[in-house]
Amino acid sequence: MSDRIFLSSPHMSDEGYEKEFVKEAFDTNWIAPLGENVNKFEEELAEKVGSKSAAALSSGTAAIHLALKAAGVGEGDIVFCPTLTFSATANPIIYQHATPVFIDSDYKTWNICPIALEKAFIKYPEVKAVIVVHLYGLSADMDKIIELCNKHNVELIEDAAESLGTYYKGVHTGTFGDYGIFSFNGNKIITSSGGGMLVSDNEERVQKARFWATQSRDQARHYQHSELGFNYRISNVSAGIGRGQLKVLDERVAKKRYIFEYYKQELGQIEGVQFMPANEWDEPNFWLSCMTLHGEIKPTEVMDALENENIESRPVWKPMHMQPFFEKYDFVGGNVAEQLFETGICLPSDTKITDHDLRRIVKVIKNTITRY
Repeated sequence: MSDRIFLSSPHMSDEGYEKEFVKEAFDTNWIAPLGENVNKFEEELAEKVGSKSAAALSSGTAAIHLALKAAGVGEGDIVFCPTLTFSATANPIIYQHATPVFIDSDYKTWNICPIALEKAFIKYPEVKAVIVVHLYGLSADMDKIIELCNKHNVELIEDAAESLGTYYKGVHTGTFGDYGIFSFNGNKIITSSGGGMLVSDNEERVQKARFWATQSRDQARHYQHSELGFNYRISNVSAGIGRGQLKVLDERVAKKRYIFEYYKQELGQIEGVQFMPANEWDEPNFWLSCMTLHGEIKPTEVMDALENENIESRPVWKPMHMQPFFEKYDFVGGNVAEQLFETGICLPSDTKITDHDLRRIVKVIKNTITRY
């Protein structure tokens, strides 16, 4: 059996930046959720994306949760959320005892459809917040979304967990909304082994999020808590890994782009194959290279063929309104998200992938498709 080709796995820097920062944490005995690496990771990430402040947290999910809390979302409130996303986008809405309303995608961006979003505003004028996702590193149509949120005076949260390094009209995704979140899970474009970041130009709200994330411990000699708190801070060790990874972010984006262009060149001319959309205002990080299949061949058949050759691939996210837990909540839109789920494949996009690996992947896909 040939070596395993992963979808997207951790990739430490060749220069060993991560080891240097982690060694510093051990040498100084700062391995708890405090320390120089945590502080510097916040500063360096905020500077990289162009945000005024950042809070380093234990996960992207924690960042979304605290963003919702900072936006004032509470029991009974309505939050608009894209249906085509990972459950981590929607789960924190439930944590806050709020009600998600799921919004369809559009084919132009694969992200939240502004037309469906506008219909949702008409149906639910009392909505408290909107979450937008930049799926697979593709930017949503932010101008239209921001216009709608401003018109209805609603807080906007950007789930940029998959889009660190993506630009919309020359500006980093995650910095357009009232709050932005990033993820450093093991499969993301850079990783801290597990972690996330909340960013905002509202420095007071970010400081409050840090307070909540540290068990809401009041300023007192004894342990005193006047608010509900959470254990959401990142460790100084993990933050050190994140600092090292941040130094190679641009390299990782370049490799992800190379992988996408390779697939598109080799497979894009095959009848029935379409790739993720490209827009003139979007500079994606191509976290995952995705394609859709139209015709007799089914995505599951291609994925099975790849798995038989020890190559990892996955379906596109299953829409939230089709999930057993979330299907009781309202959905606004048509069937775009469902179609993308039924026809989509996420191809191996690991930044350690070689040209030999890419040739091997493409060969399997071509052989499978041409049998039909």
